[in-house]
This record gives sequence, C-alpha cells and structure tokens, in this order.
Amino acid sequence: MNFKADIIVYGGTSAAVIAAVEAKRLGKSVILVSPETHLGGLSVNGLGFSDTGSKKVIGGLARDFYHRLWLEYRKKETWKWQKRSEYGNEGQGTRAIDDENETAWVFEPQLAEKVYRDLLAEYKVDVRTGEWLNRNGGAAKDGNVIRSIATLAGNIYSGRQFIDATYEGDLLAAAGVSFIIGRESNGEYGEKWNGVQTGTFHHNHYFKYKIDPYVIEKNPASGLLPLIDPEKPGVYGSADSRVQAYCFRLCMSDHPLNFTPITEPPGYDSRVYEILGRVCAAGWNEYFDKYDRIPNRKTDTNNHGPVNFDYIGMSDDYLGASYQRRLSITAEHELYQRGLLWFLRTDKRIPEKIREQNRAWGLAADEFTDNGNWPRQLYIREGRRMKGSHVITEKEILGDAPVEESAGMGSYSLDSHNCHRYVDSDGFVQNEGDLGVPPKAPYAIHWKALFPKKEECANLTVPVCLSASHSTYGSIRMEPVFMILGQSAAAAAVMAADGNSALQDLAYDDFKKILADGGQVLHV
Repeated sequence: MNFKADIIVYGGTSAAVIAAVEAKRLGKSVILVSPETHLGGLSVNGLGFSDTGSKKVIGGLARDFYHRLWLEYRKKETWKWQKRSEYGNEGQGTRAIDDENETAWVFEPQLAEKVYRDLLAEYKVDVRTGEWLNRNGGAAKDGNVIRSIATLAGNIYSGRQFIDATYEGDLLAAAGVSFIIGRESNGEYGEKWNGVQTGTFHHNHYFKYKIDPYVIEKNPASGLLPLIDPEKPGVYGSADSRVQAYCFRLCMSDHPLNFTPITEPPGYDSRVYEILGRVCAAGWNEYFDKYDRIPNRKTDTNNHGPVNFDYIGMSDDYLGASYQRRLSITAEHELYQRGLLWFLRTDKRIPEKIREQNRAWGLAADEFTDNGNWPRQLYIREGRRMKGSHVITEKEILGDAPVEESAGMGSYSLDSHNCHRYVDSDGFVQNEGDLGVPPKAPYAIHWKALFPKKEECANLTVPVCLSASHSTYGSIRMEPVFMILGQSAAAAAVMAADGNSALQDLAYDDFKKILADGGQVLHV
C-alpha cells in the first residue's frame, strides 16, 4: 500500500518519538514508521538511570518527557513495590525524582513507554510499527531527493522530508549518504581520544590484575581463553572498524513478589567465563556497583568491571549484517549475559557470599512481560555515523572551538565503552577502547551535523547517527540528547517542507527562532 505525509520519521527510538511529535506540533502531517513495536528505544528498554549530565541544557520536549515521568511518580498507585519514602532518590549527580524542578531523571521502563504512548496519542501521530525498511533499494531517490521509502511488508511511504532516527543509521545508508563505522585516527581531525586507545584506563572496565590469557596457564600452546581476541590492536591513535561493545541494560528486582529467577541458559558452559573466575580469584569484588536503583525496588543494571555485560568485540559486524544475522547477534548477546548471570550465582570460583547476594536478584517480573522479562532492545551504543555537512570533533566538545549555530546542547563526558579484548605486550589480558573525558562545560551541537552533504541528499535529517567523530559521539549518544536532537531535526524538516528547499539552504536565524519557541536550550 502507498501512504503519504509531509514528514516520514523512520525508527523507534526516543528521538523518533520526539521528532514525530514535534513535526505534528508544528502543523505537519507525519507518519512514524518503526521496526519496533515498543517505542522509545533504550529509554523503555532498561536505561532508566539517565545519563543526563547537566540538567540545565535539557529543554523542550525532552524536558517535558522527564516532567511527565515526575507526574507519574506523584501518583500513589505508581508505587506498587515500595513506598516513595523508602526510595533512596539518588540519580547521576542529581535527585532521581526532583520535586523542586518537577522532573524525574530515574524511572522504570514501563512508565517511560507509557509517557511516549501518551505523547503520541495526544498529538495524534500516525504510527506504523513492525515496519522494516527494505535496505536493498528501499529508498527511492530523484537525484539528491528521497521521494519514498519501502518496507519489507511491501508498503511505500512518500514524503517531502525524511528523518532517520534509528540507532543503526539504516535509512541514511539506504539513501546513499556517506558514513563511517568504527574509529577514525587521531590524525584525521586533530583529536586525542579517537582511534585505538591502548593504555587508556579511565573507568573500572580494565584488568587491574595480571590475568593469564591461556586455557592452561602459562602455556600458549593450549590456546586462548574464550572472550579474548587473538588479533593485536593497531598503533595507538590509529583507525579501525571496531565499535563500542553492545549489551542489554537489565531491569532487575529484589522484591520477592516481583521477581523472575535467573535460570541456566541453554547450552551453558562455565568455561566461557573462566576469565571472570580468574579475575575473581585475583581479588576483584565490585559485583554490585552498577545495580543502580530505580523506583519500586528495581534496577538499571549496567556493565561494570573488566568482564561484564559488554560482549566486547562481538558487535563489530552488526551494522552491516542482514536483519536475520542481526537477530542472531542479538540472541548471542542475550545468551552471553544470561550465562554470566548464572555463573555469578552458581560457580564455586565466586565467593559463596557473593553467589548468595546474586541469587537475591532476578528479572523484574512486571517489565517486558511479552519478552520473558528481558529487554526487547539491544543497546546499540554506536551505529553508523554520518559523514555530513559538518563533522563534530573534540575541539567543539572540549571547548576549544565553541559553536554558535546550535541545534541543542550536550554535556556528558566523552564516553566510549571498550572495543577490544586482547593479549598485551606483557602477555596478560587487557581491554581497550574505554574512555571517560569530561568537557569543561556544556557544549553546543552544530546544527549542520544533522544534515548530509547537499549533493548526497537534500531532504534527510539524522538526529541519532549524526555527523560526529567516534570520540565525540561518545558524549552525544545519550538519550536526553537524542530527544533534543529529535526535536531539532523535526524543526529543520518542517522549515524545509514549508519552503520547499534543501535542508542545507535553510537560514540559521529562522531555525533558531523555531527552536527557541519550542523551549530548546541552545546556549548557557
């Protein structure tokens, strides 16, 4: 079937929802075309302990999202598994539920999904879920203008403007827009934290202990343990095609009435996790440091330590893979994490006290009820990155080249998870790629980083897989920023549709006014 609207938004992320709402708010017809049936991306799939950075830069519809969550937590019936007074109320550098500013920065997945559903219903957005882009010829172009996109179901969506709000960047790739997968060299943009990062240890996700990498210790002939790549990293600062490790952000519970126990996964083999056994034997005991508490006795459980939920090196072929292969990669990540959880509960190399504490945690039984209480969305920390009209580099993020033409602001550290686990020059296991470099202050995101080069495409806006280097994307890739940029992308698309012009020909002053009217924070 054929469908038509002024603006077609493709994706199911938080940016997709906000972009669709903003385009409709600004008076345009919109169709949100989503592969996912549950809309909101990682915000509704376990990432409830928000990576917000500075709250003062979060305005517009993003701020409204967190305000609506606050309203939900004002309701007595929301507190089903604990009293509000029992909740610790700690977020990342802020109160989780901030009554003074009427915002909730820490939240349950199901409530986030409710807020997104309410927003879409309130603005009467036409939503089509379960619609997967035909990545082979599914973007029909006339010169540098996309006329329509086709889905695997055979439906065709025509529009004047298109927004790629996927984590992967599938539409921009199908439309022939230039992109990169992996890390640029430091030399490409004059950066410090891009490329291979051997010897860079900014968080707690590296091996502090000297761990032998071989099946039989000190015997290279016995072969490497599982989870270790035999390939050596390149020269420090050099380019490669590796991406930040992916994982699932689990919503767990220790409430006995809202608890699904962790069970032994199919084909479980404890030898896969031998490397973790050796780390534990060496003295590592930081097991629960990232069981971040969210309301109702639940967690946003993130990776922590040298061997954690991040399935390092196993995501590198995801972006270029077929849909079928992506499903198998996703299943492999789930099996790895389930096995790791089982190992921590049952293996005798884990101290008994720690095993007992682990057994007190299960999956939250009232979350992801149609998926066995497991998150539906793999955390695609880094997809394709467009090579667009402007490339964001470290100079802008770290304050050496301030941006005037802002589409919104970010403030989080340059934050990349590990990309590679290998044997170092001393013969021990080590991880590589982890970064945590804070900016001096909140920074503006250049509006032209949302657009392809004009000769490649004149009517596609990209708020998630925008044009940024690997290291700077590590700061931009936070859910609040995706919502901010989703709103800004929609504003640009509306302007271009109104003027029947190329995105690249828009006047910034006009764009700025629309953003200001929509409550966006462009500078502080």
